[in-house]
Amino acid sequence: MTTYPKIGLALSGGAARGFAHLGVLKVFKKHGVPIDMIAGTSAGSFAGAAFAAGMDVGQIEAIGKEISWYRVSSISWSTMGLVSNKPIAELIKTRFPVNRFEDLKIPFAAIATDLETGKEKVFKDAGDIGFAVCASCAIPGIFAPLEDSEGRLYVDGGTVSPVPTDAVRKMGADIVIAVDLISSGATYWGRPSTLVGTLFQSGLILLQTAAQNQHMLADHVIIPEIAHLRPDEIGKMEEFVRLGEEAAMASIERIFELIG
Repeated sequence: MTTYPKIGLALSGGAARGFAHLGVLKVFKKHGVPIDMIAGTSAGSFAGAAFAAGMDVGQIEAIGKEISWYRVSSISWSTMGLVSNKPIAELIKTRFPVNRFEDLKIPFAAIATDLETGKEKVFKDAGDIGFAVCASCAIPGIFAPLEDSEGRLYVDGGTVSPVPTDAVRKMGADIVIAVDLISSGATYWGRPSTLVGTLFQSGLILLQTAAQNQHMLADHVIIPEIAHLRPDEIGKMEEFVRLGEEAAMASIERIFELIG
């Protein structure tokens, strides 16, 4: 009897750049690349959860066309964030075919950060998908942290695990394919002229370095050529998807070599 290695997919964060994940998933589906488990951080958690719930890429793209910063945020009554991202949970509740980890078609993990301990929090196996994805997407300083029933606070998983290769390896993956939407960097960067600009650009450099460090636990890393696109450009979904497709196609031969 022939046995095949279990394939795990690690989907990075990247805000609007997360649409590139859909292009990768589209190519994998077209070429029959098996996906046995998925771990996602931030934007990768939304894309990964949707795919793990049994949605095809076309259905996920349809939701993506409806997304705007206005639609995924609401007034925050917390002093720890400018806005709340709870509308994301409502979107998942109304548009995903399942809402709990127990009912997913593919094992999935959403990565968040415990704000008090600074440790990685892996949501998987059981519980509400909407809460987990919102926690994973709670960008510090912008979105208010998510608080669970025990009073723990969670922020964006990219703080500690921008490319969740370790999480998907621990889920049992024999081969880990990572999709990194951060390491491509940014061609629109320049020399900062303000304090805010300096802090922002320095923070992105730190995030990029952390993402590259997590490549060590992957067997193959896909990095779409999206350096010219900003993470806030939600309106450029089609371009992100196309560039994700191109990067996946460039990797497809290597992936089949790994699968054997």
